[in-house]
Amino acid sequence: MIIAIYALKNGMIRVVQQSLLGSILSNMLLVVGCAFFAGGIIHRNKDQVFSKATAVVNSGLLLMAVMGLMFPAVLHFTKSEIQQGASELALSRFSSCIMLVAYASYLYFQLSARNSNYSQIGSEEVPNEDATEEDEEVEISMWEAIAWLAVLTIWISVLSEYLVNAIEGASDSLNLPVAFISVILLPIVGNAAEHASAIMFAMKDKLDITIGVAIGSSTQISMFVIPFCVVVGWMMGQKMDLNFQLFETATLFITVLVVAFMLQDGIANYLKGLMLVLCYLIVAASFFVHVDPQASDDD
Repeated sequence: MIIAIYALKNGMIRVVQQSLLGSILSNMLLVVGCAFFAGGIIHRNKDQVFSKATAVVNSGLLLMAVMGLMFPAVLHFTKSEIQQGASELALSRFSSCIMLVAYASYLYFQLSARNSNYSQIGSEEVPNEDATEEDEEVEISMWEAIAWLAVLTIWISVLSEYLVNAIEGASDSLNLPVAFISVILLPIVGNAAEHASAIMFAMKDKLDITIGVAIGSSTQISMFVIPFCVVVGWMMGQKMDLNFQLFETATLFITVLVVAFMLQDGIANYLKGLMLVLCYLIVAASFFVHVDPQASDDD
C-alpha cells in the first residue's frame, strides 16, 4: 500500500496495477506452491490437510475480485461504453466501493463466526499439543511488536519513494520490460517474509496457517488494497481504475481458477506444489515477452 500510494502520487498508475497484480499471482502460485512442495517433501509419507471451509471462502472472494476487474476491462475492449473512458472509470469506482463493503463483511464474518467450521482453523491439528505449546511461547511483547511495526513502516515509506523512482531506470539499464519488473521482480522481493513464513509453517504441518498467510494475503490485496488504491486515486485526482488490461485480467482469472481447483479437496502434497510453481514460471515467461499496450491507449 505504501509503494502504491507513492506511485499514485507520481501518476504511475500502471506500476500500481501491475505490482498489486504481481503480489496476488506470487502469493497464489509461487508462495503456495513452494509451501506445498516443501511440506510435501518433509511429510512425503502422508497427504497434508487444511480447512476446506477457509479455502472455499477465500476462493469465492478472489473470484468476486476477478469479476470486479473483468467488467471494466471488457467494457473498454468491447468499446461498449456510454462515454469513452469515463464509464469504465465510474464503474471501477463503484465496484471498488462494493468490494470494500464485501471485504469488511468478510472480516466481520471471520471474527464473529466463532462456532462455525470456518473459524475452526487448525482443528485437524489438535492432537499435536506439544508443537502448539512451543509455538505459543511469547518472543516479544505486544508493545514491542507495535514499536517494531511502526519503525519498519516508516523505513519502508522512505525506501518506497526511491524504489518507485528507480523502476524505469532499472528497466532501461537491465533491458527488462517494466511489466516484468512490476509483476514478477517487485512482488517476489515484497513477499519474501510471507514466502518464508508460509514454507516454515508448511514444513511444521500447519497448512491452515500457510493458507491464511498466502491465500489470505491475496484476498486482502484483491478485495481491499486494489479498491483502496482506486478510492485514494479518486481523492488525488488520478484516474486509477480496475481496467488492468486484457492480458493481466485473463492471467489473474486463469490463476484463480487453477488455485481454486487445487484447494477444493483440502489436501496438499508436493506434486500440487510443483504444479503451482511451474504455473508461476509460465506466467513469469509470459510477462517477460509481454508488451504493455498502455502507451498506445493513453495516446
